Amino acid sequence: MSETLTHLDSNGNAHMVDVSDKDVTKRTATARSVVKMLPETLRKVIEGGLPKGDVLATVRIAGIQAAKKTPDLIPLCHPLMLTKITLDINVLDECHIEILCTCALSGKTGVEMEALTGASVAALTLYDMCKAVDKGIVICETALLEKHGGKSGSWSANRG
Repeated sequence: MSETLTHLDSNGNAHMVDVSDKDVTKRTATARSVVKMLPETLRKVIEGGLPKGDVLATVRIAGIQAAKKTPDLIPLCHPLMLTKITLDINVLDECHIEILCTCALSGKTGVEMEALTGASVAALTLYDMCKAVDKGIVICETALLEKHGGKSGSWSANRG
């Protein structure tokens, strides 16, 4: 773990990190959000039986759009030229759905925040699309699963 917080200067003021001297490397990150809902709600999501239309297509588009807009939402994030954004949606059981967002680029700073933002907004969009039939939906987990590239190399939440 790093000893210093990189978004604070020597006086403790927030600032955007200067990455101009960093090497350009391929960088990827995958984040996950898990959403819990009633079994009948999840069935409607899968079967397309909700009044707002194709829920999963909307969730994917929202996650991709959010990843691209991360610096507009998180004040100290650098604007990045993302070269890949994928959103995978998996049913885990009768009540839980998993959203995985993977972002990639060749650049001077990582894409962890973009992956986390994509997964988070996709989960919020799933909530929005389903709230008319299930007010008790819970976004119960959002986390970085792994990242690769850059000075710190690879990191995985499953590192043992």
